[in-house]
Amino acid sequence: MKTTLSDLIAQHPDAAPALGAPGREWLSYAGLRQQAVDARTSLRSFGISAKDRVAIVLPNGSDMASAFVCVAQAATTAPLNPNYREDEFAFYLEDLNAKAIILPDTYDGPALAAAQKLGLMIVRLVAKSRAGEFSLHGPAANPAADTQPNAQDVALILHTSGTTSRPKIVPLLQSNVAASAQNIAQSLALTADDRCLNVMPLFHIHGLVAAVAATFAAGGSIYCTEGFNAMNFFTMMTQARPTWYTAVPTMHQAILSRATRNADVIADIPLRFLRSSSASLPAQVMEALNKTFNAPVIEAYGMTEAAHQMCCNPLDRQKPGSVGKAAGPKVAIAHEVENNLIDGTGEVVISGPNVTPGYESNPEANAKNFFDYNGERWFRTGDQGAFDADGYLELTGRLKEIINRGGEKISPLEVDGVLMDHPAIQQVVTFALPHPKLGEEVAAAVVLRDGQTAQEQDIRDFAAQRMADFKVPRKVVIMDEIPKGATGKMQRIGMAEKLGLVTPA
Repeated sequence: MKTTLSDLIAQHPDAAPALGAPGREWLSYAGLRQQAVDARTSLRSFGISAKDRVAIVLPNGSDMASAFVCVAQAATTAPLNPNYREDEFAFYLEDLNAKAIILPDTYDGPALAAAQKLGLMIVRLVAKSRAGEFSLHGPAANPAADTQPNAQDVALILHTSGTTSRPKIVPLLQSNVAASAQNIAQSLALTADDRCLNVMPLFHIHGLVAAVAATFAAGGSIYCTEGFNAMNFFTMMTQARPTWYTAVPTMHQAILSRATRNADVIADIPLRFLRSSSASLPAQVMEALNKTFNAPVIEAYGMTEAAHQMCCNPLDRQKPGSVGKAAGPKVAIAHEVENNLIDGTGEVVISGPNVTPGYESNPEANAKNFFDYNGERWFRTGDQGAFDADGYLELTGRLKEIINRGGEKISPLEVDGVLMDHPAIQQVVTFALPHPKLGEEVAAAVVLRDGQTAQEQDIRDFAAQRMADFKVPRKVVIMDEIPKGATGKMQRIGMAEKLGLVTPA
């Protein structure tokens, strides 16, 4: 098992293609290794050491992928969403205690303004002709010691995407990222012949590890788009000729909506599999994707604290509605209050080399989310679920998202699954609506299929025939588009406020 990002890319043939992008030549593994050396040399000349933290704010694409992998072999990377406002950049940069920030050479936006106010070192990235090849330009300084990060050094720092509290800092070690990349590559049986079409944002763990790092762990190649765009997805497929892609469910649904008019592309470029993660994939969408692409649809289960993957459906047998079997770390069910493992339904917990050592500077969160049991350290995921007889994990939802209607506990995922069977519904997200007497009531936001019509009462009647009365949404909002987070996920917590159904506190 390799334990650093440097080890991951050291093992592949020089001439093998590593990184591609629209309108640019391919970068080979020899080129990627040289880029890592060049980046480290530049950073050391700016006085940046292996322990220093470097924020990266770049548009999605091959330069961002390369900058992550190469800078992480020299220092601690902290990729940030380039769409943040100045106040958001200021918060994250200060919270991270970043020493420097890498920006595109001509960038003059809010990240620069925030970094200048905080006195950060500004490093400019200048792209070259090959995908992911660049030079770094910064201020001359006393050179830092040219040591390479080891397995226990922090490779990547991300914040949790919490909606109800201050985001927590998640440091991921070189060994965490390397373990997860290899776990994913093994789960998907990736080889040097595989090519990933990346549509995921590269400031998020899903894209960074499942698409980029896992590809490099296997010696495959990755073609990096500028971000997800359903309008040009099939054009990108034609250019990249991938064997797989990974995405969140909302992206898969958008791809499906344009698949029939691109049947020739699908036939010309057969995918070995499709992967879905970061949110629950409705069984109906999994089945439609499988039928459309004539390929397995692999749903996986991941989170930032696990350096992404925890479970994955096997290539030879997928269960719609399940996130699969343990695929890297140990996965178990714990009592939701007591620190012990149980059978049946409870909180999903994990233990393994891909799991973060703990939240930074947050002893309260660490005490709440980590516990020792039978000599092993377990992390509480905040998800509720249970294993079936075959060892496949079925999630019932985030513990914070479980709807408590007057003492009746309702899984929003279960309601989603029923409503997705309605012939007029394309997308749905079920969420809690505050109620003065019951505490919470069930509500749902839906998007209808093109050309289809349905009324709120029709949808409620449909649900009432298929589930107990207390689970039937009392409010159904029909929308053109459901609000999503930065990574394309529909967020249940706070949805009632977003839709104006309650007054924010």
